Amino acid sequence: MSVLVTQEAPDFSAQAVMPDNSFTELTLSSYRGKYVVLFFYPLDFTFVCPSEILAFSRQLDEFKKRNTEVIGISVDSHFTHLAWKNTEVQCGGIGNIQFPLVADLDKSIAKNYDVLLPDGIALRGLFLLDKDGLVQHQLINNLPLGRSVDEALRVLDALQFTEQYGEVCPANWKPGEDAMKPTAAGVAEYLTKHQ
Repeated sequence: MSVLVTQEAPDFSAQAVMPDNSFTELTLSSYRGKYVVLFFYPLDFTFVCPSEILAFSRQLDEFKKRNTEVIGISVDSHFTHLAWKNTEVQCGGIGNIQFPLVADLDKSIAKNYDVLLPDGIALRGLFLLDKDGLVQHQLINNLPLGRSVDEALRVLDALQFTEQYGEVCPANWKPGEDAMKPTAAGVAEYLTKHQ
C-alpha cells in the first residue's frame, strides 16, 4: 500500500455525474485553489456505501464553508451512478446528492491511489488534498468498515488551522481548543497545561 501523504495527488480525467445529473469529464487538477475530500467506495447499489455517501451529503454545507469540494469515486459507470442517484433512498438509492460521482471503469484511478483490490473493486480510501493538490491525509478502510465524516471534517479543520496559525494540533484536537507551538517548549507547555 502506497503512502501518498506529502505527494501531489495523482491527477485524472474521467466521466462523472455532477450535482445537476449531467455527465461531465471531471479533471481533478481543475480543483486547485480549493481543498478536496476524494473518497473511494466499492460499488453502487451496495450496503455500507450509501450510508457513507449520504453522511457526506448531510455534511456537504460544512465542507463548502471550508472551501472544500467532496468527490466520490467507484469502478461503476457514470450511467450506474445516475441510476443510483435517481433511486429513492428508501429503495436502496442515494437520491439527488450534490457532489460529483466519478466513474473509474478502467480502474486506473483506484490503481494510482493504490486502493484497488485484486477482485477489481476499491477499498474505502479517503484522501484530503490541500489547495495545491498535495495529499495531506489518507485513510484506507476495509470493505465492511464505514468512515467517519465527522473525523474527515476534524482533520480538515486541523489542516486549515495549522496553515493559518503555524501551530500544530494534538490528539483529538477540535476547533476552539488549544494547539501547540511546534517547539520543545511549546509541547512541554501544552502537556503541562493538559495533564
